[in-house]
Amino acid sequence: MDFTLPEEYMQLKKMVRKFTEKELFPLENMVIEREASRGFTDLSVLPPEEELKLMEKTKELGLWGLDVPEEFGGQGLGALAKIVVSEELRRSIVPFFLPPDSPNLDFMIACCTEEQHEKYLFPYAKGEKRSALAMTEPGAGSDAAGIQMRADLKNGKWVLNGSKSFISFGPKADFFIVLAVNDKEKGKKGGFTAFLVDKGHPGMQITRNVNTIGEMLAYEMVFEDCELDPSQVLGEVGQAFIPLSNRFGVRRLEIAAWCCGYADRLIGLMIEQANLRKTFGKLLADRQAVQWWIADSTTELHACRLMLYNAAWKMDEGLGDLRKETSMLKIYATEMLSKVADRAIQVHGGMGLTKEMPIEYIYRLVRIFRIVEGPTEIHRWLLAREVLKDQKPYDNFGVF
Repeated sequence: MDFTLPEEYMQLKKMVRKFTEKELFPLENMVIEREASRGFTDLSVLPPEEELKLMEKTKELGLWGLDVPEEFGGQGLGALAKIVVSEELRRSIVPFFLPPDSPNLDFMIACCTEEQHEKYLFPYAKGEKRSALAMTEPGAGSDAAGIQMRADLKNGKWVLNGSKSFISFGPKADFFIVLAVNDKEKGKKGGFTAFLVDKGHPGMQITRNVNTIGEMLAYEMVFEDCELDPSQVLGEVGQAFIPLSNRFGVRRLEIAAWCCGYADRLIGLMIEQANLRKTFGKLLADRQAVQWWIADSTTELHACRLMLYNAAWKMDEGLGDLRKETSMLKIYATEMLSKVADRAIQVHGGMGLTKEMPIEYIYRLVRIFRIVEGPTEIHRWLLAREVLKDQKPYDNFGVF
């Protein structure tokens, strides 16, 4: 057994760490100020001109398309490489993401037709277009099977009617992957279809932005007699549920990588504070409570990284169903970061509560992570259901 990262990935990790500290850390105060002052507007916390500069620099560094297969114009390094890079980028609170967005890439590679390759997949894989998933509805969030938006075939056209909520990216997206019900009786077993809908398509409208905790921006969308050609169907009619589920698994790995990156940054801040701050004549580093907070945080981050890298490696190796692994990661990583962020605030005292530092910002961000891509409680239920069905403990190595 070899638990070391390939040399190529280790060099990649070091390069991205340098990029993060040189290019992203200096932007953090601006991000904090913009998030604090935007009110109910949808002002981006990272100005478009700054994002463009970062895009150009990362493209020059060869960081685009890391997990895009070579046949689609990418580097073909796989999920582990993208996870390693995502973790390092998330040592900063600057919300900068390398193109393309991996979950939708996975969905499209699995489902796009040859015609859709040219119009959507290739431009998306090259970072020339952005996408967004339009699945969540007022009555269908964690339970994707509760989707109500209709897709009816009329006169050779698919007609979409309904609404979507909590849609990320909104106006930034060039096209949307939209989930709708084509056969309510079949439900998730043959009744859900995905569609590719271009920005500004007649009958589709972004109605308003919804401000939430932290930097997250979400949007509401309405579809009213939105007519689509059959060529806009993504995958097979009625068969969208499985590729959608696989897409969620990719995002859950990504969220775990973000949690590891933020936790690494917070532990570093705790170590620095503990070695500098004195209370009642003693360094915090000499106080058992602080020592245990740092020890527990270090242990939990190490465990989470091992789980994450193992799951990403399994994905690259094509080693079967990863639903258990991604649910465990979603639970453990988000709860791990919640505890680390709370400890970091305690170590820093009043300063930990201020916007002078990124700690309270991360503290609020992780609360989002415990909800999106399935709340913790749902994943505990799903994991328990699968383990009970197997009638044996989880076996990571597949021996028994």
